[in-house]
Amino acid sequence: MKSLTIRLPVLAAALWWGSMSVTGFMAVPLLFLHLPSKALAGGVAAHLFAGQTWVSVACGIVLLLRLRPQHAPTRVSGAAQTTLVFVLAGLLAALLLQYAVAPRILARVDLRLWHSAGVALYALQWLCAGAALWRLIPACVLGRVNLDQAVDRLQTSRTPHEH
Repeated sequence: MKSLTIRLPVLAAALWWGSMSVTGFMAVPLLFLHLPSKALAGGVAAHLFAGQTWVSVACGIVLLLRLRPQHAPTRVSGAAQTTLVFVLAGLLAALLLQYAVAPRILARVDLRLWHSAGVALYALQWLCAGAALWRLIPACVLGRVNLDQAVDRLQTSRTPHEH
């Protein structure tokens, strides 16, 4: 069980980034390529993006809960703060896209403006999820440090006097 809880942040970040990659860069373009009308493709794409929002929120919450300090007096390290900023920015982008931009795209209100805003927010969210994943996996993949130590480093900081 400890192994799963230690690896959970990496799995959540990988699911977030990977699902966004498949949805935004493969599934949705294929809809517009193969469905008979752009209106039909747009409607199906809206449902895919709505589902993606919930995957993003779930993964983001897992990351926020797992990367927060486990003990109240413990300060969060600079590395963990940076990762948390990426997670929070990605979550904000996901929610803004779903609840502020998507309704305007579906209503076809100033479609060029809102579609561009949606693409920008999706790209920002994808970059944030990728950055969080990138910051979480080096120790695991490159084998420099085990994942226990990597998560501990993200969760706590040590002052130079504690060495």
